[in-house]
Amino acid sequence: MANAFAMIMAGGSSEELSVLTEVRAEAAVPFGGKFRIIDFPLSNCVNSGIFNVAILTQYKPRSLNDHIGIGKPWDLDRAQGGVRLLQPYRGGRYGDWQKGTADAVRRNLDFVAQQDEEHVLILAGDHIYLMDYRPMLRQHIQSNADLTVAVRRVNPHETHRFGIVTLGPDDRIVDFREKPKRSRETLASMGIYVFRKNLLMETLQAHEEYLDFGRDVLPAMIAQGWCVRAYAFPGYWADVGNVQAYWEANMSLLAEDPALNLYDPDWVVHTRSEERAPVKIGGNAQVGGSLISNGCWVDGVVERSILSPGVRVAEGAVVRDSVVLADTIIEAGAVVDRCVIDKRVHIGAGARVGDGDDNTANKAMPSVLNTGLTLVGEHSVIPEGMVIGRNVVIHPESTEKDFGRRKKVPSGADIGVSLR
Repeated sequence: MANAFAMIMAGGSSEELSVLTEVRAEAAVPFGGKFRIIDFPLSNCVNSGIFNVAILTQYKPRSLNDHIGIGKPWDLDRAQGGVRLLQPYRGGRYGDWQKGTADAVRRNLDFVAQQDEEHVLILAGDHIYLMDYRPMLRQHIQSNADLTVAVRRVNPHETHRFGIVTLGPDDRIVDFREKPKRSRETLASMGIYVFRKNLLMETLQAHEEYLDFGRDVLPAMIAQGWCVRAYAFPGYWADVGNVQAYWEANMSLLAEDPALNLYDPDWVVHTRSEERAPVKIGGNAQVGGSLISNGCWVDGVVERSILSPGVRVAEGAVVRDSVVLADTIIEAGAVVDRCVIDKRVHIGAGARVGDGDDNTANKAMPSVLNTGLTLVGEHSVIPEGMVIGRNVVIHPESTEKDFGRRKKVPSGADIGVSLR
C-alpha cells in the first residue's frame, strides 16, 4: 500500500460550527477531550501504512500548524515522505486563494507530480472515524478503477447534508447528487477518494472550472464514462460540520459501548499531548458517565460531559450534558447545562449557562442552533450570577462590557462580536 500518498483537505472554516471556527480551522477543533479532528485522518493514514501525507491549509491555520508541527506524534517526522503542510501562496500559474477542494489540489499539482506513488488518497480533515484505508486501496487497484469513492448509509432525514450516490452493477457509481433537498437514496459519499495520480492531474489541468471534488469532479467523471466505483465502509463515521453534529459525536463517546472505540490498542488515535498532572477529584465531587482529561480538577458535579485538559469545576458547580474545552474555569455555584464551552473561558460564581426551557432558535443561525445548545467562545468571561438561556452564542473574547447591565441573556441571543 506504499503505492499511495494522502492529501488531507484542512483549509475549511465551517460557519455552522460557529464560535469553534471563529478562532481556528475546522480540522483543528478539539474533540473527545484530548484530541483534535485532524488526529483521526492522520492516525488512519499511519495505521494504514501511509507515511507520505500532505495537509492543505488556508483558513486560520496557526492552531493547526502548531498542533501538527513536524508530525512526531504520528511518526511522520521523516526525511522521506512524512507530513508536509501546504500553505496558499502567490505567484505562478496556480498561486492564489483556494476556491474549493479540487482547486486546492490543483494549486499544489507541482507537489503531486513530484510524488513517486501511482495513486492519491484524498481525505477530508473534518470527519470523525477510524478506517483502515488498505482494503479500499486494494479494491481500487484490483478493479482498475479510475476513481474510488468511500460510501456509507446515512439517516434518510440527513441526506441533504451529503453527496448522494446511486450504484449500478459491480459497485459502479452511475449517478451523484450533491446535497439534494430530497432523496430516496441514502448512500452518501464520505468525501474519501482514491484517484489514479496521472488522471487526477490531467483532469485538474484540463478543467480549471472544476473547483470542488463533490460538486464538480465526481459528477463530471461519471458523466464522461470514467470507471468510478464505490467502496462501502461499515464502521462509524461522523461529519461534524455543524455544532449539533459536533455535540452529538462527542456525546456518543459516553455510551456504555460507544460506536467509536478510542480504546483499541490495535488502532491508536495519535495526538500531540501536553504534559499535565493527573486528574484530581475532590472529596465532595460527583462524577458520572463522563470523560475527564488529565490536568482537570473537579470539586463539583459533572454528569454526562466531556472535560478537556486543565478544566476546573469548583465545589457547588454543576456541569451537565456539555463539552468543555481546555483550561476553562467554572466557579462555585455555577451551572453549565447542554453547552459547548471553548478554551480558557471563565464562568463566574453562580452563573447559569444554558438555562430554562425556552428553546427559541438563535437569531443569526436559526437552522443550525435550535435544539437548546448554548455556545461560549474562547477566552470569554461570564459575569457572576449571569443567567444565559438556550441557543445563545457568546462570541470569543466577550467580557463583562459585552453583557452591559443586563443580568439575563434570553434564548436565541448573540453576545459579542464575531472574529471571522
